[in-house]
Amino acid sequence: MPNPLVENIKKKISKLSIPKPWDSIILFSLVILIEIPLFIIIHQNLIDPNWPFHLDRILIFIVILISLFLFLRFIKRILLFALIIYFIVLGYGTLIGNYGFLNIYEDYRSMVYSMQDNPFPQDVIISRLLPFPNKSKVLKAVEFSNPGVRNFAVKATTKHFTDLKGYRENRKMIQAFAVFKEINNQWNYVNDPIGQEYIAAASESLDHLSGDCDDHAIFMSACIKSIGGTPRIIHTQGHMYPEMLIGNKADLETAIYLIKEVLFKNEAKNKQIYYHIDERDQVWLNLDYTARYPGGPFMSQEILGELTIN
Repeated sequence: MPNPLVENIKKKISKLSIPKPWDSIILFSLVILIEIPLFIIIHQNLIDPNWPFHLDRILIFIVILISLFLFLRFIKRILLFALIIYFIVLGYGTLIGNYGFLNIYEDYRSMVYSMQDNPFPQDVIISRLLPFPNKSKVLKAVEFSNPGVRNFAVKATTKHFTDLKGYRENRKMIQAFAVFKEINNQWNYVNDPIGQEYIAAASESLDHLSGDCDDHAIFMSACIKSIGGTPRIIHTQGHMYPEMLIGNKADLETAIYLIKEVLFKNEAKNKQIYYHIDERDQVWLNLDYTARYPGGPFMSQEILGELTIN
């Protein structure tokens, strides 16, 4: 004898089922909608084995696609309910400013672009680094708490990229790029006195935006630090330049996309992006005065010392 409770549940489930051919269309759409964010999360958290043509990522994508299709086909009687839940979760994330529809779109574009344009990083070998020259003087010169330096950096963030929509979670990075643009568009290279290593404080460089490479590195680091970024100064043979902490490799994908396709399209067109990866797998982007876009070429490849501004 049929159980009335079971029959009642079956009737309710049958009401949620979708007639053909709409069930196949919705099944395929839902597979794609779930596949994209799921693949992005897995892609960002897996170590890249650097297979040719990104075959590892292609295989992962195919496995996820097939698994999702089989799973959703198995539960297709409640497919409409699953679709509603999916849109509610992403819709809620969009409304409260968490992960939502726009984030999926931005992450997917960044990921695809980075896979197409894969730069070659330089690794920092800490054991090879030498003591940083004039360390105490340089640290003292990075006056990130100076009101004039802070005001200069804040003004730069209101001058560049203010009309950019989305990318809320990347605001600090974009503001740091605005500071880079303001400084490097105006910086005037001036040599030190003959036979003397003159180290200008950030507040001193503020007046004329002029000086040599170490003055630029100090001023850029102070401005980046004053708006919440984490800079460091790299010492090479006869040169110093600033770098900025981007984050992990997933953050690098976003940075590359923003530089080459959004913020510095003309300056970085067909150009390589240069950065370092330290022993903690953190990515540092080159901010030297020699380029008009973040991640410009290194003047000298060999790193002799590094000074992080904490």
